[in-house]
Amino acid sequence: MSAAKKPVNVVNVEYAQTGNSVNTDALGMREMQQRVYAQRASQYLLVKAPPASGKSRALMFVGLDKLYNQGRQKVIVAVPERSIGGSFANTQLTQHGFFADWEIKDEHNLCTPGSSAGKVDQFIDFLNGPDATLVCTHATLRFAYEKLPAGAFNGTVLAIDEFHHVSSDTGSNRLGELLKGVMANSDAHIVAMTGSYFRGDSVPVLSPADEAKFTPVTFNYYDQLNGYEHLKSLGIGHHFYQGRYTSAIHEILDLDKKTILHIPNVNSGESTKDKIEEVGFILDAIGEVVSQEEDTGILQVRRKDNGEMLRVADLVDDMDQLARAETLHYLSTVASKDRDAVDVIIALGMAKEGFDWPFAEHALTVGYRASLTEVIQIIGRVTRDSPGKQHAQFTNLIAQPDATSDEVKISVNNMLKAITASLLMEQVLAPNFTFKAKTGNDDAPKPGELQIKGFKEPSSDRVKQIVATDLNDLKATVLQDETFVKQAAANADPETTNKVLIPKIIRDRYPDLDESQVEELRQQVVVDSVVKNGEVKNVGDKRFIKMQDKFVNIEDLNINLIDSVNPFQRAFEVMSKSVTPGVLRIIQDTISSNRITMTEEEAVALWPKIQQFHKVNRRRPDLRSEEPGERRLAEALLFLQKLKREREAQGGAQ
Repeated sequence: MSAAKKPVNVVNVEYAQTGNSVNTDALGMREMQQRVYAQRASQYLLVKAPPASGKSRALMFVGLDKLYNQGRQKVIVAVPERSIGGSFANTQLTQHGFFADWEIKDEHNLCTPGSSAGKVDQFIDFLNGPDATLVCTHATLRFAYEKLPAGAFNGTVLAIDEFHHVSSDTGSNRLGELLKGVMANSDAHIVAMTGSYFRGDSVPVLSPADEAKFTPVTFNYYDQLNGYEHLKSLGIGHHFYQGRYTSAIHEILDLDKKTILHIPNVNSGESTKDKIEEVGFILDAIGEVVSQEEDTGILQVRRKDNGEMLRVADLVDDMDQLARAETLHYLSTVASKDRDAVDVIIALGMAKEGFDWPFAEHALTVGYRASLTEVIQIIGRVTRDSPGKQHAQFTNLIAQPDATSDEVKISVNNMLKAITASLLMEQVLAPNFTFKAKTGNDDAPKPGELQIKGFKEPSSDRVKQIVATDLNDLKATVLQDETFVKQAAANADPETTNKVLIPKIIRDRYPDLDESQVEELRQQVVVDSVVKNGEVKNVGDKRFIKMQDKFVNIEDLNINLIDSVNPFQRAFEVMSKSVTPGVLRIIQDTISSNRITMTEEEAVALWPKIQQFHKVNRRRPDLRSEEPGERRLAEALLFLQKLKREREAQGGAQ
């Protein structure tokens, strides 16, 4: 096996290694846990924090305070699957300065083998008994709720881990229905925790009215990774292949790095439809399987390239459930503490949410993932701080479009969506800024503050709230909008994407905002995205930001300059340099053939640019031009000509 190729990174972020997010205070709390504990008196608490930031222990601190100091009688912790229940096992908190320990009796750990429905009686016995803490699965909680009135949760603290599993669509989401019922018909306190900032679909986690009742505590990825001791950088990138992924996996699988490899879902286009055979191909790419340990299921594989032995865990083969359970137990108990216990984990639906392998350096994922939540969870497997791990890498192995395939449009769309998912992660992983209007009589900017001429600051509590807690979700909506993605990838006129498409998406998402609020929020999205996508350099006592291949003095930033930049263009430029010219032409042709019908609003907005183009070039823009911006102007001109003819025919020419 030759040396693996480096992925083409769309995102590469370096961090300061301050140690702040992993150091503890006199009560044994990390920085994120201190933030949560400061809000412990809130009845409804919503904690958004990345994997490995310590959410489970934050819940222990808050839950114990509510039991001892706030009059609550019981704490119920619900997790999405049994394996995550171990995060809430008995924990000696008093050893580190806290006033009580977290204890779960064996009979109240319902994350054990057996059906969720069969554990309902144990759940009800707990509610009626003297003990204070219980951990169960989401499913057990749902089944119990079907047999209990909401009032049965009076006096409890209900903690829901991986809260993104909840949905406000109560017609199809029973956990969402349960939450709504408990909030409306009991005095329960709720602690909701999630490491995922987005849902993979368009259904919100909470209705705006219910979310307004929660006190949010946000600890973002940048806070977390910048405060580590060991991890210095994180890369997010892609590697493109043609044909079957099994023939290309050796190109990007770096056997010198601890790796979690997720093969594609059997229903996806990337799958060969034989998951066991796919694992066999991957093992062949690594080398020769020498033996399998009977007690752990770990495969001993001799590398092709240097003859070294690797320890490989196969979590795909589920024919022997008992053997897989033993492998999972080994991974959770031994591999989580011993760096040499395993080198490569091959998985399909497992080793994502809540899976703890601190030594993992490379998450290699085959195929496009439709859910942003899933992408975040997979990246979270490699962003844990660990001695000797300086760089973490997420690589998405993506099929290149094939012009001879009937599914070329699907593969183009999947490629674009994978790129935009990386763009969104870049926004999450970068440091946050505060933007202020520059008036000419300004004080010196505070750390993390940028002053911009012509910038409209949020004027209402509603817009301030969206900016403070929902900006990344709004960016997710923008970057998942098919129209926006195709326009951005086609290098459309930046003012069209910034001033027409983004405002339309904002209006659709927040119909309660008036036009001045839409504009305030639009500027916030565009400015924040451009700045986070830009490269900042210090030259002497001045700072410059790179925009459209040139550096601009931050002192000279103005909203018109920023609006002239496509905030997400760089990622598509990276993509265009990493595929062959033929593949790039396929992508461009597919986008053109699927181009959306132009709106009158966009065409009118482009009219001054059409006039300027004609004045400079002494000709009309050409629909067959190699320049995407010129083609878009040509389409706008045709649209306006057609519109004029239609209105003249109706006697209402404009």
